[in-house]
Amino acid sequence: MPVLLTKRLVFPDPPTAQHGGPHDGLIAVGGDLSATRLLLAYRNGIFPWTDDPVTWWSPDPRAIFELDRFHTSGSLAQIIRKDLFKVTTDRAFRQVMEGCAGPAPGRESTWISAEFIEAYAALHDLGHAHSVECWQNSHLVGGIYGVSLGGFFAGESMFHRANNASKVALFHLHRHLRERGFVLFDIQLLTPITRQLGAVTIPREQYLQRLAKAEELQCDF
Repeated sequence: MPVLLTKRLVFPDPPTAQHGGPHDGLIAVGGDLSATRLLLAYRNGIFPWTDDPVTWWSPDPRAIFELDRFHTSGSLAQIIRKDLFKVTTDRAFRQVMEGCAGPAPGRESTWISAEFIEAYAALHDLGHAHSVECWQNSHLVGGIYGVSLGGFFAGESMFHRANNASKVALFHLHRHLRERGFVLFDIQLLTPITRQLGAVTIPREQYLQRLAKAEELQCDF
């Protein structure tokens, strides 16, 4: 059973998370989405997924992008060369989160509630959450956001309103992290799109070892 959190700022050890079944990776329930608790969770390899109640997860294996590898297909490379999108960073963080929370083909809703948006917007104000945006004709058409700590970045969600906009945002984020000296790009769980772009999974134990080293670095997003 997952641990029931109280007001104390403490999390169980990730290896105690549930293994297998519909709640694979669930480690705790309760607490809040305060900036202090969120940062403690990420430092421990844990992330929230719902807000009513708040649930905390640490899956094994863990999905990441290696920062020396990103699979750019011929068609995606062509789109990038054509400069179809204006790409920015941290220009529209809240709007990116709202885009990720909105409906999409095959998806009526997401786990990104109004409470999540407020919580991560607070992290953004503290300099620990960032976004990459894609624009066309001054309209936001795609983006991705996540959390940074030292040389670690956790990609949370991405969206698109124009074909390939989210992939372009992810490509630029990957390159940006590499150029800034980040060493661990966490994406939590593998999806068909991220697998296509070169994401891989690693054992949680290895992930936690790399996380500990990444946190010690001083990287400026």
